[in-house]
Amino acid sequence: MITLDNYLDRHFIHRSNWLRAAVLGANDGIISISSLAVGVATASNTREPIVLATVAGIVAGALSMAAGEYVSVSSQTDTEEADIEREIKELKEMPEEELKILAQIYEKRGLKKETAMQVAQELTEADALAAHVRDELGITEISQAKPIQAALASGAAFSIGGLLPVLVVLFSPVKGMEFWLYGFTIVFLIILGTIAAKTGGSNLFKAITRITIWGTIAMVLSGLVGYLFGVKV
Repeated sequence: MITLDNYLDRHFIHRSNWLRAAVLGANDGIISISSLAVGVATASNTREPIVLATVAGIVAGALSMAAGEYVSVSSQTDTEEADIEREIKELKEMPEEELKILAQIYEKRGLKKETAMQVAQELTEADALAAHVRDELGITEISQAKPIQAALASGAAFSIGGLLPVLVVLFSPVKGMEFWLYGFTIVFLIILGTIAAKTGGSNLFKAITRITIWGTIAMVLSGLVGYLFGVKV
């Protein structure tokens, strides 16, 4: 038997918040640390400076990603809470006007004027604030910002993503390491793009293409910086 909860579970939008943060974190971890390693590898004859740079990059990057995500999403949360408080005040001070606004929203979505007003009245009687928060402000349980969840997902994903190029740095030959890094990083990005597409139900080809193109650009530019400086450590 199909219930509403089962039906919603078949869709992917409820994963959007944590999936966005996790994919962004992992992608940034792989590309940032790989690019950093490529840049140092092209200017180094030994493994130690590359390992030090990448490990430091993971620590700094993970903390930066988590803090940035938390601050960003917290700002969104503050905005949402301010809008909800404003809506509570408006419902107390001008309930009739708010009812008309709600009815107009439903009318614009395709309901007849009489039906829209009836729906607005029934939803207002059931829970006026919930109706306005959802339909006027566009805030739902799925879309509502979750700062802690986003920060943890982003920081952890960056660390996991960053560890992959570090393994390449540890086990690949120092000579020509930048080419090993590029090859494995593209593989890592393809795997990440595939996982993200499957988890989010999006187009696989688009996900892989955009993630590999930008990864390639970042590593090529980083390698170019190393070659231009031409400093061998």
